[in-house]
Amino acid sequence: MAFDISPNRGAGKQRTAPTQSFNGVAEMRIALARKARAEIVVALNQILADAMTLRDLYKKHHWQASGPTFYELHLLFDKHHDEQEELVDAIAERIQTLGGVSIAMAADVAEMTTLERPPREREETARQLARLVDAHERVLHGVRAAARRASELGDDGTNDLLVSDVIRTNEKQAWFVWEHLQQGEGQ
Repeated sequence: MAFDISPNRGAGKQRTAPTQSFNGVAEMRIALARKARAEIVVALNQILADAMTLRDLYKKHHWQASGPTFYELHLLFDKHHDEQEELVDAIAERIQTLGGVSIAMAADVAEMTTLERPPREREETARQLARLVDAHERVLHGVRAAARRASELGDDGTNDLLVSDVIRTNEKQAWFVWEHLQQGEGQ
């Protein structure tokens, strides 16, 4: 049996019909109406796209850290990347629990995210930190709104995930990055 490893294998064509559309919500017996689950899945996919982008932004800055605070920021950025990775997994699993399909591919994430795309080049440390603080604030605006809406719709599980994990993690990360930014401006 020969394997097709050509670069265009599968490009632009689909071998089988999808089992569920991206915007569809499968039947789930979790005592939450389909309409509510569908609305929450849309909000969670937006949060997921932004969390994946923020996660990747941390890895970019981890690789491109430089200057007198290189070592400290290199470690901090990697730690925050790993924490965002945990959030990404939790959010994606919540979407699946609600019967939705979570966004997964980089191209789709890039199309969906509300976060500003950074340049490919290395930026000064202060610009990296400012970009991260801005990204956290944007994420937190969306997450707070989604948490309120989940509560209104009776989705305590999503509300708990967003408040207990996503908001608290992003607030703490924003605080750490903000303090580094302030420290740099005071010198």
